[in-house]
Amino acid sequence: MAKRKGRRNVGVIGLGSMGLGVARTLLRKGFRVYAYDVRPQVMKLFAKEGGIAAASPAEVGANVGALITLVVNAEQTHEVLFGRDGAAPHLARGAVLIASATVPPAYAEQLGHYLAQQGIHMIDAPVSGGALRAASGDLSIMASGSRAAFRSAQGVLDAIAAKVYRLGELPGMGSKVKMINQLLAGVHIAASCEAMAMGIRCGVDPNVLYEVISNSAGSSWMFQNRVPHILAGDYTPLSAVNIFVKDLGIVLDTGKKLTFPLPLTATAHQMFLMAGAAGHGSEDDTAVVKVFQHLSGIALPAKRPRTKPSSRRRSARAARGV
Repeated sequence: MAKRKGRRNVGVIGLGSMGLGVARTLLRKGFRVYAYDVRPQVMKLFAKEGGIAAASPAEVGANVGALITLVVNAEQTHEVLFGRDGAAPHLARGAVLIASATVPPAYAEQLGHYLAQQGIHMIDAPVSGGALRAASGDLSIMASGSRAAFRSAQGVLDAIAAKVYRLGELPGMGSKVKMINQLLAGVHIAASCEAMAMGIRCGVDPNVLYEVISNSAGSSWMFQNRVPHILAGDYTPLSAVNIFVKDLGIVLDTGKKLTFPLPLTATAHQMFLMAGAAGHGSEDDTAVVKVFQHLSGIALPAKRPRTKPSSRRRSARAARGV
């Protein structure tokens, strides 16, 4: 990390469910954390917990040797780094950017190249694990960057991740692997919603169906993780429909550039688009099931508190996320 900033000064820009968990983990592990988010109420909460609420991304960049960006997409990443009061011009030479938003691989490559010319290291570091593992410091990180970048960021990565997959020395490879993860995650969620909707249409008790499939060959981690949201009738977003509109869009755009067919991805993308068009874009990604409710009139479970999984499933499901 940049010497003048101190090895324990870390910045986090984007305090959503993932970013706030990461920022809290760093605080708990003894880092001095400068953070920025566009929502004042989140900033006030973080300040009460011992963090430093910065007035702008520029203030974050001016005070840290390592900066983590956990915003939604490439556009937001670019804005917080290079927009008005952006962080990048204020990072010292030798500082390291840990870029963790899900972005097109080509954008990660371009960003890494530009920052290298400015003397700033970058790790292309999309994450998986969900809010729970962000809060516990047990994320999986799909990372690519130079050896110098990893040396600069080692302490931070050790604090927030259970596993860091080092995928190469050039930014872009981390985003490519995350893209494939999102392909599978989106297809599995869409398939799980379709399966549950058909089961309900056939008159099967959805709770019984969930139990049987969870212990049968047709199960997947996403099925076990997401279907309880449907059973609880609770579409409070942990990961929203619109996230997969974006992420599967990245997969399809990349496939187009490679002249590579992606029929399952395209179908799943259309299902998330249908849910968004029906007004469910900001709801939990399992709101895809509501498309089938609109089309067939099935009765989805009414809202109730989400039940805790059995201890056997809890250990497997709480460990990971998108």
